[in-house]
Amino acid sequence: MYDTQVWTKHYDQGVPEAVQYQGQLIHQTLDAAAAKYPNKVALRMVLRYLPLGITIQSKMAYHELVDATNRFAAALQNMGVKPGDRVSVMLPNLPQQVIAFFGILKAGAVVVNTNPTYTAREIQHQLSHSGAETIVMLSSLYSRLQEVKDRTPIKRVIIADVGDTLGFPFKSLVEKQVRASGLMVDLPAASGLFRFGELLASSAAKAPAINAKPDDMVVLQYTGGTTDVPKAAMLSHANLITNVLQLQAWMPDLERGGEKTLGSIPFFHVYGMTVAMLFTLHSGGELIVTPDPRRTELILEIIHREKVSLYPGIPTMYSAIINHPRVTDFDLRSVKACMSGGMALPVEIQRRFEEITGGKLIEGYGLTETSPALCANPLDGVRKPGSIGMPIPSTYIEVVSLDQREDGGYDRVAVGAEGELIAKGPQVMAGYWNAKDETSKSIDSDGWFHTGDIARMDADGCFYIVDRKKDVIIASGFNIVPREVEEVLYMHPKVQDAVVAGLPDPRRGETVKAYVVLKAGESCSVEEIRDFCKENLAPYKVPVYVDFRDDLPKSQVGKFLRRVLKEEEMAKQSE
Repeated sequence: MYDTQVWTKHYDQGVPEAVQYQGQLIHQTLDAAAAKYPNKVALRMVLRYLPLGITIQSKMAYHELVDATNRFAAALQNMGVKPGDRVSVMLPNLPQQVIAFFGILKAGAVVVNTNPTYTAREIQHQLSHSGAETIVMLSSLYSRLQEVKDRTPIKRVIIADVGDTLGFPFKSLVEKQVRASGLMVDLPAASGLFRFGELLASSAAKAPAINAKPDDMVVLQYTGGTTDVPKAAMLSHANLITNVLQLQAWMPDLERGGEKTLGSIPFFHVYGMTVAMLFTLHSGGELIVTPDPRRTELILEIIHREKVSLYPGIPTMYSAIINHPRVTDFDLRSVKACMSGGMALPVEIQRRFEEITGGKLIEGYGLTETSPALCANPLDGVRKPGSIGMPIPSTYIEVVSLDQREDGGYDRVAVGAEGELIAKGPQVMAGYWNAKDETSKSIDSDGWFHTGDIARMDADGCFYIVDRKKDVIIASGFNIVPREVEEVLYMHPKVQDAVVAGLPDPRRGETVKAYVVLKAGESCSVEEIRDFCKENLAPYKVPVYVDFRDDLPKSQVGKFLRRVLKEEEMAKQSE
């Protein structure tokens, strides 16, 4: 650790150096919030707004949410799910996703967060790797599972659909429309096939008695796979609740029981799970969910009508808002704070979003393996453009040399120098599921988690991510950081989104290529982009190639996939 933990001197007023975890279990925090705010709205799903102030939505008070989670836990026990068993949840953001998550924990089982966009091959890999025998999914995904079901451990399938929690008259209307779109299908009765709503209606409103402990694994969270093959981080009650406490400590002025969080970032992703779902329900807030985060106009209307105060997301979501043609038609001034994660936050997006909303948009940093938050910029203190901020309470970070010493250790680099960012804290995972070798590569003998990110720290204790080790471009012996080039591209007034990647080059070793999405209605030439970069970058950093695209490949949570772009280029070269 740095001798003085200099960053704590720059914490906002009221932010402690450490948090105190009292051994709470995740589902106990939901029950505690319900005891304090039984009739307050816990969950609100918004699908659409209609004229005359009518909303197609469903909502649940805290006491109703607890009742549903108890019933789901009882249903799991009745069908044979035992403590420690893994249960896959393959849903978009719906009330059933939240109910299933807490119900699984109340049954003593482990949540396996599964991306609903996975192909049959990816489903087979994750279910086989995790050993999950039960899965909760949409009816439209069932045929995908059927392709590989015989090659997985799955014994039980629980079907949930969008209309399940809606009442008259909108249930039948929505289900008709969803069926027409192919997102809901009618499935015949079959052995091992259960209906979510029927399970809740027929099960006792009492969760089974379990002997759970703080260090028990409760979530298998698969890494995003943007740089390598996905692995499953084992996250415990203590990991996740501590991270929630750390985030709450970072924002001491937020009102317990009084905030409204827009949960559009997927909860199957570690960021959405912790920063939106767990954070909100732990503090008695209202969690507003909508299944599709890409419906930007609906997002704008939700913030406007529901007076959303917290909107955690990633830069592409904020970019979509500030570039929406009707953004000025909506009142977004209820927004207090937004924490951006998942990828670097361009300074221009931050500036414009704060200008439009009046709220604070701060860049944070974390990983699947750290539950996820490690660092954040202060809400009220000095924020440095391009910085991920400083370690949150009870978190320790160092920047060390990329090369090991002969004794296997690592040397800490000087302030301002670049090296690998390593971290310690109660939010760091125990390890990877069934992968001892991968765990030992990531967590050293002294307990430091090696992030694989290149970073530097300034004299104030603020950290800057230079880039992933695997993404650094080496051209003619020079190291080129993609983020630096991307920041310049975002400065161009016609550019909406940009990603930079290194491509093999027989002369330079690697060369720089930029993939650019222009703002609506704009046109631009390759030379205009290159000339702009020449004005702001050293010659060796200027993109040699520029590819204009209508969109860029993204993960389900909207993170740009540089890996996919590089794979496309390699495939072209091999033809």
